[in-house]
Amino acid sequence: MGASAPPPDAPLVLVGRDGRKRMVLAADAAAQGLGLHPGMAVAKAQALVAELTVMDADREADDRALDRLALWVLRRYAPIVAPDPPDGLMIDIAGASHLKGGEAALLDDLTGRLASAGIHARAVVAPSYGAAHALARFGGGASVVADDEVADRLSSLPIAALRLTSVILEALRRLGFDHIGELAAAPRAPLALRFGPEVGRRLDQAYGRVEEPFELMTGAELVRVVRDFAEPIGAPETLARYTGKLVVQLCEALEEKRLGARKLDLLFHRVDNRVEAVRIGTAKPVRDVRRLTRLLCDKIETVAPGFGIERMTLTAAVAEPLHYRAGASSLVEAAPADVSELIDTLANRIGADRLYRLAPRESDVPERCLSRLAPLAPADGRTWPLDWPRPSRLLDPPELVEAMALLPDHPPAAFTWRGQRRRVMRADGPERIFGEWWTRDAELEAVRDYFQVEDEAGERFWLYRAGDGEDPHTGSHRWFLHGLFG
Repeated sequence: MGASAPPPDAPLVLVGRDGRKRMVLAADAAAQGLGLHPGMAVAKAQALVAELTVMDADREADDRALDRLALWVLRRYAPIVAPDPPDGLMIDIAGASHLKGGEAALLDDLTGRLASAGIHARAVVAPSYGAAHALARFGGGASVVADDEVADRLSSLPIAALRLTSVILEALRRLGFDHIGELAAAPRAPLALRFGPEVGRRLDQAYGRVEEPFELMTGAELVRVVRDFAEPIGAPETLARYTGKLVVQLCEALEEKRLGARKLDLLFHRVDNRVEAVRIGTAKPVRDVRRLTRLLCDKIETVAPGFGIERMTLTAAVAEPLHYRAGASSLVEAAPADVSELIDTLANRIGADRLYRLAPRESDVPERCLSRLAPLAPADGRTWPLDWPRPSRLLDPPELVEAMALLPDHPPAAFTWRGQRRRVMRADGPERIFGEWWTRDAELEAVRDYFQVEDEAGERFWLYRAGDGEDPHTGSHRWFLHGLFG
C-alpha cells in the first residue's frame, strides 16, 4: 500500500461475503478495542465506528501466506503440518517435541519466533486436534493440556468452538445449548435425528475418541515421492523394503534438481486416518541411497502400524544444492576423512542439539571464551591462546573451596574440595583476568586471580580467587575451583 496505508493505530477491518451478507472477516487491535469482531455485519461496524477503514479481504493471498507459514513450520518443527484456513495451522508434534526440549519449550519457541516476526499466535498442545483447535481460539493463551484435563477445559467453552456450521449453531442455541459441556451431556440420539452425525462427530473429535484426517502440507518446492498399497502392510521388514524403494525414487528426483537432502520426513498413513512420522537430518546435503535408507530404517521400530499402512510418503523437507568435489588435490595427498556419516548416525540417535564441537570466542573470561558449533561448521580462523594453558574440563558453575594464601599474589598452600583436603605441592600463577565492564556493570572493577596447582597425588587443578586479595570492591576474596587438567 505504501504511502496510502492507514496509520498503525487506525481501526481497520477486512471484509468479505458470507452468502449474500457482507461481513467483517478480520479486525486489527484498534478495531477490536472499539468492540468490532469477525462475524459482525459491515453496516453495524461502520455505524459503531465513524472513522473505520474498510478494505476487501484477499483470500487467495491469505491462503498463500498461510501455506508459506506452514512450510516454515514443517521445516523447523514437525513433519506433519496442515494449513487450517483462514488463520490456523495443525501441527502434529508427536515424536518431534523432544528435539526442542519438550512440548512446553517447543510451544514457547514457536510463539516467540512468530511474535518476533510480528505475528501474534495463540497455540495449544492437546491430545486431539479438535481440542487444540477449540482451546487455541476460545480458551486463552498458549498452554499444554494433559489428557485428564481435556474434558474440564472443553466443558466451559462455547459451542462455536466445535467447528459446526452457522445453521447448526443457531439451532442449538435456540434449544438452549451454550457450552460444549451441556452439549456433551445431552443424549446423542435426538441430536443425531435432528442434525445428523455432524454434532456427534465434532464432539468425538474434540474429546479424542476418533481420529481426524487431514490434507497435509504439499508445497510445490518440496521434493516428494508417494507409494500407495492395494492391501495394507505392517510388518517391519515390509516397511523397511518399501522405505528403500522410496529413497531410490527420491534420490532420482533430487538428482534431477541437483539437490541433496538435509532433512527427510517419512510418513506412514494408517487405515484409521492416523499418520505416523519418522524424521531424520543430515549434517550436509546427501543423496546417498544406502546412507539415507539406513538412517530411516533405524527409526522404523518407533512406528506403530495399527491395522495397517495404506500409503507411505517420503519428503525432502529441507534440500540444498549438492556439488561433488574431488577428495585429494594431488596424487601424494590423502583424501580428507569424511565423518559426516558418523555424525548423521549419532545425531539421529541422540539428537542433533547434543552433538557439537567447541570453538574459541573473543573473551578472556573462561566460561565465555567457548562457543558451540555444528560438527561440520567451517572454521572461522580463530585459534586458542597459547600463553596460558587451559584445563580440559571446566566446572559450571565454579565450585567454592576452602583455601588460604600467605600473600595476595601467592597460591594457596592447601585447599578443601568436596570434603577432601589437598596439599599443594606445586603452583603457577597468578594469571589475572579482569571483568568485562561492557557486559555487566558489576564487572567494572571485578578481577580474578587464577592459579594452576598440583597436589601431592599429582592431580592438577585450576583455582581462582575472586578479587585481588586487597580491595573488597574487586571481589569477595573467596576461592573457587574452576577446572581440572587431564
